Amino acid sequence: MQSMTEIDRLLREKADAAEIPGVVAIAATGGEAIYQGAFGKRDLGTGTPMTLDSVFWIASMTKAITCAGAMQLVEQGRLSLDGPIGKLLPDLNSPQVLDGFDAGGNPILRPAKTEITLRHLMTHTAGFCYDMWNGDMVRYVEKAGLPGIITCKNDALKTPLASDPGTRWEYGVNIDFVGKAIEAVSGQKLDTYLHQNLFTPLGMTDTGFRLGSSQRARLVGMHARGADGALAPMPFEMEQDPEFHMGGGGLYGTAGDYIKFTHMILNKGRGNGNQVLRPETVATMCENHIGELEMTKMVAAIPSVTNDVDLYPDIVKKWGLSFMINMAATPEGRSAGSLAWAGLANTYYWIDPARDITGVILMQVLPFADRHCLEAFAGFERGIYAGLDAAGGQKAA
Repeated sequence: MQSMTEIDRLLREKADAAEIPGVVAIAATGGEAIYQGAFGKRDLGTGTPMTLDSVFWIASMTKAITCAGAMQLVEQGRLSLDGPIGKLLPDLNSPQVLDGFDAGGNPILRPAKTEITLRHLMTHTAGFCYDMWNGDMVRYVEKAGLPGIITCKNDALKTPLASDPGTRWEYGVNIDFVGKAIEAVSGQKLDTYLHQNLFTPLGMTDTGFRLGSSQRARLVGMHARGADGALAPMPFEMEQDPEFHMGGGGLYGTAGDYIKFTHMILNKGRGNGNQVLRPETVATMCENHIGELEMTKMVAAIPSVTNDVDLYPDIVKKWGLSFMINMAATPEGRSAGSLAWAGLANTYYWIDPARDITGVILMQVLPFADRHCLEAFAGFERGIYAGLDAAGGQKAA
């Protein structure tokens, strides 16, 4: 297919020009894989070539997996979307809201006006934030001497809310608490639960919080984009003996594994011959759960980690359980009502039920929302839709 050759050319050129270190991209319909490619280097320091089975830190692409695990427990009646989650997680029983700082620079806290629910957590409307997009929380974390979230220390979750539950959308540590809710009702560590209930049934053999020797041998190195635009290898590894498994961003995995997960969502809960979620549960996860609220621009407060994030600024974006939903078609061809999200090191996916297509593209570059990485993602996605159209695929709904 001509468009698939175009994707190869685009991704190879971006890697050859050192605009990105290396990339793996895979796309599939509900029935079969239609594209896969690996280009560039796993690590610019070693020059090892990228391969399809390369292992990436998928960061916040972990969130949808954690929420799928929690939705299994909702199906079983063991978790409630709308009951007070503080009854299960005592740390969330009496949440405090950060209301600024006094003249001495000390934080002003007040009790939250409403209780937090699992639905709030899954939709990023509980009031939690990430300090990297909230300057007040950067100040609070510094003042309180709290560790950063990727240390996977329990104290990292002892931040106040930035707003009252249910009042606004703000991206944050919410899904780490969803992971803790899974542990509380299942009696298992999050990694054990996810392996037994999602990874093994779906055949995701290379996904986990801990790197095995096989995964480590195929691990992709992290790269930092300098002020001059050049890329340099940087040391990075998620804590391998964490105090808590980070349901919001702790997983490593391959593009081939992640497409098995998105494929399951596309196929209404079925993957690898196993029904891991009911079709009606998947349908619920794909709906808008934030009502009149909207996803807003995320303004960088820690520029070394993230750029400003303003995906499709002209399109209204809602949130499901736990996906971004674009409410109008995108320039690349993604249908209205599609699902998508990303990981901090420039890993991205989308799921388009109307066109029966899903794609995953993985890179390892900081800061997030890197221009060259976003260009690679957009070009990949455009090429996939061009191929569908050329093949006489369904027209966008």
